[in-house]
Formats: sequence, C-alpha cells, structure tokens
Amino acid sequence: MRAELPEQPGGFPVRTCVGCRERAPKSSLLRLVVAGDGIVPDPQARQPGRGAYLHPSLACFELAQRRRAFSRALHVASPLSLASLASYLSRTDTLE
Repeated sequence: MRAELPEQPGGFPVRTCVGCRERAPKSSLLRLVVAGDGIVPDPQARQPGRGAYLHPSLACFELAQRRRAFSRALHVASPLSLASLASYLSRTDTLE
C-alpha cells in the first residue's frame, strides 16, 4: 500500500531554507552544492550532487552559519569554505 503524499500548495515544488527554516517555493530559493572543499551557489539548479536551499539573503546565510546547518544539510563531515557563496550573496544583495 502506498502512502499519500501531502498535496503541495499551488502544485509547485516546496523546499525549506537551511537558514530560517521557512518553507518556500523552490523557485524563490538558491540551491547550494558542494564543489571541492567549498559550498557554491547553483542558481540554475543543474549541478550534480546533494543540494541544500537558502533564501538569497545575507540574513539567512548568517543564520545558517550560526546554526552550522550547511554541513548537516549537505551531509558532509569536514568544514567547508563559504567564500564563494558569501561573495555571490553580497553581489546579489547589492543589485537588489
């Protein structure tokens, strides 16, 4: 017997931000993946591997850092570099 999945509001994919833990449409969140020894943004959501989602804001980024959520969400044990993600978010924050 197959369990029924809860219906998604509006029929679109929903993900949880690793920073603020709010559920939001997948299209409004930034996908993150591990590349080498760092976390990189994947705005097109095309890179292979496990992904985590984050609101594209410095506030959610800082919350996720404080909570140490990146390594848990991406299932990695070693510390990862956040430099490329931080620079990407600072560029997008200044554009908005």
